[in-house]
Amino acid sequence: MKKEVMNAAVIVAALGYFVDIYDLLLFGFVRVKSLTELGFSGQDLTDKGLSLQNWQMFGMLLGGVLWGVLGDKKGRVRVLYFSIALYSLANILNGFATGYTDYALYRLLAGIGLAGELGAGITLVSEVLPKSKRGIGTMLVATIGLTGALLAWVIEHYFHWRTCYFIGGGLGVMLLIFRISVAESGIFRQVEANTTLSRGNFLALFTSRDRLLRFLRCIFIGTSTWFVIGVLIFFSPEFGKAKGIDGILASNAIAIAYSGLILGDLVSGLLSQWMRSRVKVMALFLLLDLIAVAAYLTIPFASATQFYVSHFVLGFSVGFWVIFVTIGAEQFGTNLRSTVATSVPNFARGMQVPINEAFKYLKSPAVTGSVISAGYIVGAVCLIIPLVALWGMKDTFDRDMDYIEDI
Repeated sequence: MKKEVMNAAVIVAALGYFVDIYDLLLFGFVRVKSLTELGFSGQDLTDKGLSLQNWQMFGMLLGGVLWGVLGDKKGRVRVLYFSIALYSLANILNGFATGYTDYALYRLLAGIGLAGELGAGITLVSEVLPKSKRGIGTMLVATIGLTGALLAWVIEHYFHWRTCYFIGGGLGVMLLIFRISVAESGIFRQVEANTTLSRGNFLALFTSRDRLLRFLRCIFIGTSTWFVIGVLIFFSPEFGKAKGIDGILASNAIAIAYSGLILGDLVSGLLSQWMRSRVKVMALFLLLDLIAVAAYLTIPFASATQFYVSHFVLGFSVGFWVIFVTIGAEQFGTNLRSTVATSVPNFARGMQVPINEAFKYLKSPAVTGSVISAGYIVGAVCLIIPLVALWGMKDTFDRDMDYIEDI
């Protein structure tokens, strides 16, 4: 099993996701430092931070479609090359930001570049591994990749925020060299040889009720993840203050939460192999997520330590990300697989934009005036949506990947 699973595709996909997560979380770590140095203070640190995060997520929405379509038309490996090249350039430019406008542009470009990594990697891994080992391979990609958050946390403690971005760009450049040894999926090569077959047709997702429902289900089952990460964890200092706990650092909360997420992905991946089901494990973790979010918002924590522990529990509860991205790859045929597998996680991440705006509006003095109340309302919606989307979803654990969509 070790020889079959730990091949070049799995290793490179895992390293690509590692770089993806490094940058995705780095902004959360350096948000306050970078914006303060650029001349912002007070409420602007929250509002401008939300806005920059939204620009990044908007870029991931665009990139999710762009790289997904190209992955089905030109190949999974090519997307892995070009997306990381754009990411590397954008990250280096982030280190030269002089104000909000260019910072927002660089976050947009970084978002577009990052959008291709996970989907293309998961698509490639799901096609090169046998179905009995597919879950193990995607679990390794997710768990190894998520440790990029811990590296970003360590780097942020020892380097200036601009240097942190330069390091991220350098990691991307190094990854380009490693990718020389990665071969294209044999399943894709077979489909590519059929010149009459429609590949990477994004609009085809909307021309069939069945395809559209499958696509929407795949997106919405991941909604709660980005409420937990993008609101509860990223803005942990604000939630801590609301609970009377001062001195909470977002960087520490993110690192602790991602430690829990790594463990959660490992457990959910192994559990899905044991239960031979993706859907059942998703349901279990969504229920755990519901309990963890309710506890986080309700319990009057007595100390910063207890509050930090709750972030670990939150992270573990959304440790179904490996199951989520694997389902996206398994639900569609080879001629649409990259399009869906790449766009789905990025559309789910992009849900953070309306989530952020709803949270920002509801916490304003004119509405609830409370981050806790706003968290309850937004959280309830974000947890109901995935549970409804999961209901009736077909399990894909035993599905062979060598099939096409009839477009």
